[in-house]
Amino acid sequence: VQLVESGGGLVQAGGSLRLSCAASGLSFDDYTIGWFRQAPGKEREGVSSIRSSDGSTYYVDSVEGRFTISSDNAKNTVYLQMNSLKPEDTAVYYCAAGLWVHRSSPLYSYDYDYWGQGTQVTVSS
Repeated sequence: VQLVESGGGLVQAGGSLRLSCAASGLSFDDYTIGWFRQAPGKEREGVSSIRSSDGSTYYVDSVEGRFTISSDNAKNTVYLQMNSLKPEDTAVYYCAAGLWVHRSSPLYSYDYDYWGQGTQVTVSS
């Protein structure tokens, strides 16, 4: 199984980026794909998730209304469109795949089995 993130970079506050997570080696439709981030000196936090089977999505409050997660099942790829970026969004962003992610806790990291290598997002003020 391999998850490869791309699309990170440096952007000014208020700008946008679109992250991609390309998955291979798994039955994509069976998995929940989550985006997590970790800023320097901080714990990893969940950002958003999508169930490939039914498209249901979840966002943490801090990104609700600014970020949009979507899935192209034909390409085994999940996207995270990030708008109105803030300096506090600066972090390494990881995508992860979980087969048994509970609906009640869609960003519980221990439910995710596979992780990508991460992509850096830096938002300047």
